[in-house]
Amino acid sequence: IRRQSMEKGAVKKSRRFVMPDAFIIIFSIVTLAAIATHFIPAGSYERETVDEITKVVPGSYEKITSNPANLLDLFSAIPKGMVESANIIFLIFIIGGIVYIIESTGAITSGIHTLIDKTKGRYMLLIATVSGIFGILASMGIAANAVIAFIPIGIALARSLKLDAIVGVATVYLGYYSGMIAGIFDPTILGLAQTIAELPLFSGMLLRVFLFLALITITIIYTNLYAKKVKNNPEKSFMGSKLFGNLPNDTKVEDRNLIITGRQKLILLTFLLFIVTFIYGAFNHDWGISELSGIFLMMGVVIAFIARISPNEFISQFIAGAKSIVYGALVVGLARAVIVILNEGAILDTIVYYALGPLESTSIYVGAQLLYVFNLLFNILVTSGTGQAAIIMPLMVPIVDLLGITRQTGALILMLGDGFTNIITPTSGVLMAVLAVGGINWVKWVRFVFPLLLMWMIVGSIAITIAIFIGYGPF
Repeated sequence: IRRQSMEKGAVKKSRRFVMPDAFIIIFSIVTLAAIATHFIPAGSYERETVDEITKVVPGSYEKITSNPANLLDLFSAIPKGMVESANIIFLIFIIGGIVYIIESTGAITSGIHTLIDKTKGRYMLLIATVSGIFGILASMGIAANAVIAFIPIGIALARSLKLDAIVGVATVYLGYYSGMIAGIFDPTILGLAQTIAELPLFSGMLLRVFLFLALITITIIYTNLYAKKVKNNPEKSFMGSKLFGNLPNDTKVEDRNLIITGRQKLILLTFLLFIVTFIYGAFNHDWGISELSGIFLMMGVVIAFIARISPNEFISQFIAGAKSIVYGALVVGLARAVIVILNEGAILDTIVYYALGPLESTSIYVGAQLLYVFNLLFNILVTSGTGQAAIIMPLMVPIVDLLGITRQTGALILMLGDGFTNIITPTSGVLMAVLAVGGINWVKWVRFVFPLLLMWMIVGSIAITIAIFIGYGPF
């Protein structure tokens, strides 16, 4: 009888709900997208290119021949997604390998501990300062994909402060997104949206400044509260027993000489110079992910020379670092399969057509909030800010004109809708790359960040209401 009761208890325990792995969740989304191609009619808008900007022609939607996904299409979308995401997948591998080499020199740890000593261990001040810096940079359109390169710094900071990987990623990435969403002087997404809406570039700055201050303040407080909880009790970390996931274990801090050496200072200076070079190239020569990968490889070679790392040792350490983030790198390609299915099924434009059409008959306040919600949801499908602006903004302009909403408010709605859900959507290559480099499982990240997302969305809704109330205009 006792044995039977133990067996029943074991069965009950085995039936307990277990959160599906990120791969399973994302594949389920790919499957739903494939099913949707059988029920949503295929359709397409005409595109036109004006002043090197490709945008949708309003009123040009027409149905086209359906191309529903079959079982082979569903599974073929995964390797296609891998191919389409190859540049960011290899960026993840390269960053993982090179950062492992840099960490082996002890430069990052010693530098972080020097900073901690200077601030007398005030981790909340450090989190606020780092988040604020990245927020300001992003609000000016600086950093972009380079934010991925700074994640190891956040991880090293969190490790030295005896926190967890989520704090490290949140400090850099969420600080960055607070600024990117506000986009005070963003020449890319904001610039494109305002160009399509025929607004002066960077106009309406004052409201976006207040929006940025609200977002960055909430983000810093939220991150610090979580950091305090982990500091007081590491068991409350969303990371579980492995505070830094599958990232390589750092050498114990107690065993290291924490006085930064001249060679380590030179290594950190080299790292900074290469990143600044990339930011300059991105701003002036349209450098992207491929160039960032090249910059990291060049940086690794120079740092290996400075640290006197032999060629064989360089390769060995590089492979070890790349191995540690295979999981996150492959998730990026799987997530891209969603877009592959939607594009091959030609249902993306149909979703836009049927979603935006009914909004023309709503009131000014309801219409604005519904446009906001639509952009939040559409961003899950199209995470590219410029891509979303090119598709949605030409269609939004006549709608906001009909509703009596200013075009500046329309541009603000697009910015907010594009930015917020990027911090959770698995189809975002940048997010998945950030999580891969940070060693964080997507499910654990969503558990942490979702309450913050809700707060951000409320702030966005309030900002849109204020914009309507004041007649948010060009200046």
